[in-house]
Amino acid sequence: MINSEKYYFEEAIREAEKAFKEGEVPVGCVIVKDGEIIAKGHNRVENLNDPTAHAEIIAIGSAGDKLKNWRLTGCTMYVTLEPCLMCTGALILSRIDKVVYLIEDPKFGAFESQLRVNELFKFNHRFEVQRFEDQELQDKAKKLIQAFFKSLRK
Repeated sequence: MINSEKYYFEEAIREAEKAFKEGEVPVGCVIVKDGEIIAKGHNRVENLNDPTAHAEIIAIGSAGDKLKNWRLTGCTMYVTLEPCLMCTGALILSRIDKVVYLIEDPKFGAFESQLRVNELFKFNHRFEVQRFEDQELQDKAKKLIQAFFKSLRK
């Protein structure tokens, strides 16, 4: 059991790198319970022809399978990019306790960039939101996304 947020984000970045290699927007995440990574995910939208196949959605499904329960109470998600509104809805429904992210998403982010979901609505479940401040990891995540979109423009 490893209990280090930096370690969890290194694993999430590895997932983002898998997405990049598969021609997907490089977003990755892991879900942790009791100090153990129980699920991983990276974007699969293009490969699955599924607009809902975001890293967070894939990891939530995998965590539910692992726990044999759709309720992810006691779990924390570490994700490289601020989740969108769709993923935020899934996080609310999953009853996850906490989401920690590396970089903002100015176009679709639902935690601080476009919306502040926890402040807008009165859902029956709220989760803690935290931005992880580690310049080295934030730079890695940003560079992956920038490289991906630059490659599309070539």
